[in-house]
Amino acid sequence: MAARAASALRSAVAVARDAPVRRVTPPRDRTRKRYWWTRLSDEELLDVRFCDLGLTLERSPLAKRVARLYAELDERGIAFRPHCWLAVEWFSPDGTPGIAIPFFLAHPRLRKLERLMMQEVEGGNDRWFMRILRHEAGHAIDTAYRLRRTRAFRETFGPAGLPYPDSYRPRPGSRRYVQHLGSWYAQSHPTEDFAETFAVWLKPNSRWRSQYENWPALAKLEYVDATMRDIAGRAPPVRARNHVESLATDTRTLREHYAEMLARYGTPRKRAEDEWLERVFTREPRVARGGRRRRASTFLRRLRPRLQAAIATRVGCSEYLVHQVMRTAIRRADELKLYVRGDARAARRHAEWLLTKLTRDLERSTGRTLTL
Repeated sequence: MAARAASALRSAVAVARDAPVRRVTPPRDRTRKRYWWTRLSDEELLDVRFCDLGLTLERSPLAKRVARLYAELDERGIAFRPHCWLAVEWFSPDGTPGIAIPFFLAHPRLRKLERLMMQEVEGGNDRWFMRILRHEAGHAIDTAYRLRRTRAFRETFGPAGLPYPDSYRPRPGSRRYVQHLGSWYAQSHPTEDFAETFAVWLKPNSRWRSQYENWPALAKLEYVDATMRDIAGRAPPVRARNHVESLATDTRTLREHYAEMLARYGTPRKRAEDEWLERVFTREPRVARGGRRRRASTFLRRLRPRLQAAIATRVGCSEYLVHQVMRTAIRRADELKLYVRGDARAARRHAEWLLTKLTRDLERSTGRTLTL
């Protein structure tokens, strides 16, 4: 019932993209309840404007994570501190050496709505958040020190001036790029390649020299290492501190925002792995012991810690590749509304076979086209 209601709400928001805008306005006296919108229903919350949420990064739990990034930069001898603010999504704008962080990460109620609408919360746990934050810090440092203008940057990563693509087709088996964020993101553009390489280098206790030994990507990590030592302690030439597309100045409602997001990403198309997922799982839920229907996505998510390393060893590939396969399988199982078929032991055996097959197929392929 909950999944059906969520799907209905997403559909209603997508269809109503061009409908007249409704707004839920904040009460006049907000002194006793700063986040007055926390008790609103999903429908009501969607009609609140971003600027009326009253959110600030400094008063959110995210401030501690930003402080952790600054500590990591300090440990590496980097004097630069990218400023951060809340916006509608992750980005580091051209010309401004700072980092925009999504609004929904600043409060549990907004994370719940984000998951409902987009079926995922990007950066929703501590580890994921820091991985993205280090990546965006790479963009900010590139801007602050104008690294992309140097000959060494162009020779290592390629020209930053290449048009930013709407989509890209990664090579899953390539060793010319580091493996950090999902979907082989380093392969999408030279600036993303640099940001991903920087994030791997910056991570505390990173063993990048041994992890990427004999990979062409090692030369990129060595470039970052040498460049960061060169700029250590130096003030950056670009010091703009403006907040681009700040939440505080955004007068759109959350409904308008999500209508745009759903229109941008659209309805998932049929994929090659769907047929295999539908063979292993079923659309007809069977009630398990305790009276609960077991969702295939939840089942796969619980298997991931145990199977990821085992499948990587069996196939002879990186755990990163297996993680991408499992992440896609979990998402598609959720989108297709699949459930576990049969008893748990047989389901585990069939799921392991499926994930091994999909991993082998992906390793041998040139990858599918991915949308940015």
